[in-house]
Amino acid sequence: MTIATRQLISGWGRYPVANAVVVRPRGMSELALPAAGTLICRGQGRSYGDAAISNHGVVLLTEALNRVQCFDDATGLLVAEAGMTIGDILNEFVPRGWFPPVTPGTRHVSLGGAVAADVHGKNHHRDGTFGRHVSTLELILADGCRVRCGPAENPDLFWATVGGLGLTGIITQVALKFIPIETPYMVAEHFQAPDLEAAFRWLEDSGHDDHYTVAWIDCLSRGRHFGRSIVMRGHHAHRDDLPAGRTVPVSRSRRVPLALPFDFPSFFLNPLTIGVFNHLYFALQGRKRRPFLTGHDAFFYPLDAIGNWNRMYGKRGFLQYQVVIPERAAAAGVRAILERLVQSRRASFLAVLKRFGPANAGPLSFPAAVTRWRWTCR
Repeated sequence: MTIATRQLISGWGRYPVANAVVVRPRGMSELALPAAGTLICRGQGRSYGDAAISNHGVVLLTEALNRVQCFDDATGLLVAEAGMTIGDILNEFVPRGWFPPVTPGTRHVSLGGAVAADVHGKNHHRDGTFGRHVSTLELILADGCRVRCGPAENPDLFWATVGGLGLTGIITQVALKFIPIETPYMVAEHFQAPDLEAAFRWLEDSGHDDHYTVAWIDCLSRGRHFGRSIVMRGHHAHRDDLPAGRTVPVSRSRRVPLALPFDFPSFFLNPLTIGVFNHLYFALQGRKRRPFLTGHDAFFYPLDAIGNWNRMYGKRGFLQYQVVIPERAAAAGVRAILERLVQSRRASFLAVLKRFGPANAGPLSFPAAVTRWRWTCR
């Protein structure tokens, strides 16, 4: 029997905070709609802003709804309950030679949440968003009916759900097609761009593109170093890429993240401290001028090494802004935003620039064939 409790919840940015009625079913048999009022599902709580929180209705936690229904080792098709996380998938299927086709910047995202947010990764310009690789969904609608949908079956419902932030119903099951890999390693390469123009040249040069490509930007640099960046690219390593004697591990990841024991004081992240961090990061990452092997955790999820890194922003939390800029105006648009950030001294150590590919068929598709600019601030 599922018991409702009241607790304070928020997104990963810890702002805003809601005093919510929360239910946590232990299995699909306990999954039910409330007799009255509204309901929103919540996976791992890694969204920013006010996604998957409510002061007025019920918040349904899907953490325990995380079972594998079936997996086809020949085609890489997984059917699983929506509470299963990217981390669960990596632990279970990377040793078997399979990897999610799209992954965001954290392992701690549920399948249902990945569909609801239609997450994208460093390969959107090549492979699109998460929803592009989903073949079917199962939903419980507001009237209690269970419905299957996909690109070829109830497509309007499917594309409204992909990127629909959980507003079309409860996602109970997701069928997702994986990509095959030969090793759990990545071949990565970094390029030091001395200014914003150089960063754009790197990103626009197809000769420097790879399966996964992204740029980190120093939001505080001025003058001739304005917009200096580290452009990072990589792809899944083949067995032939491994040095002699390097074997392919078959065990699951047992990495235990460092946990911050307290909230940092509000003054900790300021232009001075972040300026020092940005200077060191640019120098250290820029030294990696030759292709190198790294694990998929370090390549895709560097912040997961600090289990609760959001505490660095203090008790007030933070906001993350994501801006999509049409390609024809991308350089001028990013420059204008960056100039305002530099002038205001709104320090951010997490600022990312990506290229997008075409939008999908969803009415709420965020990505398009444009440049995306993302940064976080308190």
